[in-house]
Order: sequence, then structure tokens, then C-alpha cells
Amino acid sequence: MAFDIRKFPLKKSVLFRLLRYWPPYLGAGVRLTHVAADLRSIDVEMRAHAWNKNYVGVHFGGSLYAMTDPFYMLMLLENLGPDYIVWDKSAQIRFKRPGKGRVKASFKLSPERIQAIRDEADAEEKAEPSFQIKIFNDAGDVIAEVDKVVSVRRKDKPRPTRASSPTQSE
Repeated sequence: MAFDIRKFPLKKSVLFRLLRYWPPYLGAGVRLTHVAADLRSIDVEMRAHAWNKNYVGVHFGGSLYAMTDPFYMLMLLENLGPDYIVWDKSAQIRFKRPGKGRVKASFKLSPERIQAIRDEADAEEKAEPSFQIKIFNDAGDVIAEVDKVVSVRRKDKPRPTRASSPTQSE
């Protein structure tokens, strides 16, 4: 049976804080430092350790991406409610400078953005909002940028069927 965070009796903000013990985050050293009660704002950080550095001694790119991976999808799942299906669709990371020491990223969703995504998903087959996350070092320099695209659709909207290609008769 799969674990469904939405059916767990604890406050969701507490559950999100427990993500630091999720094996990929525990192994990479990713830590949630702020989780808003309404799940519209989350901050994460990652300190450089021997287990999350690459061959040349800076943050491993996979760990940098991992610290940004699930949050917009999870935040939208919780803020849109049970009538919507939300999946990560695509992501791209651009490294700007070597990541050393502690790095941080923030995720924010305004009520207006949530409503715009809901309106688009209701009016169209689906919505595909995009988000850009900047990862900063302690000096405030951007060390990486992650572009995320999330797919959102209503559960009650039928998915279009693929039209079968016409057959040629002789």
C-alpha cells in the first residue's frame, strides 16, 4: 500500500519537515529550514559534506537538483486540493558557479498564482506552469538555476484519446 501524505493525521507542515529524513535528502544533507503552515513557502539548505561533493570538491550537481525537485509539485498538490492531479513534467538545471559551503533555495506560491493555475486547468485540458528556482551560496551569488514545469489537470476532466491513424484500403 502506498503512503499518502494527505491521509496522515499530523499537520502537513510537520510532515514536510520530516522530509529531511527521506533517504535522498538525508544522504545529500538537504534540510528544510522553513515550511509555512499553508504550504505556500518552503526554504531548504544544504551544507557541503564529504558525501555530497564531487570529484573536484564542490557540491555534486545531482544533490543541487535534488534539493529543488519535489517542492512545487507538493505545494500545488496541497494548495489545489484533491480535485487535481499534479505531476512534475520536466526540469533543467544550469550551473552558474561552483557551489561551496552552504547553499539555499526558496519556493514561494502566491494565492494569485495558485488561482491562475486552477483557472487554467479548469478551462483547458491541463495547465503546465513553469517555475524558476535559484540556488544561492552564503555570499548571495547564484550558483545554479533550475527550471521546472509541472503538469496540472482536474481529476474529473477526461483525458483525450489518441486518434488512431486511418488505414489505407486497397
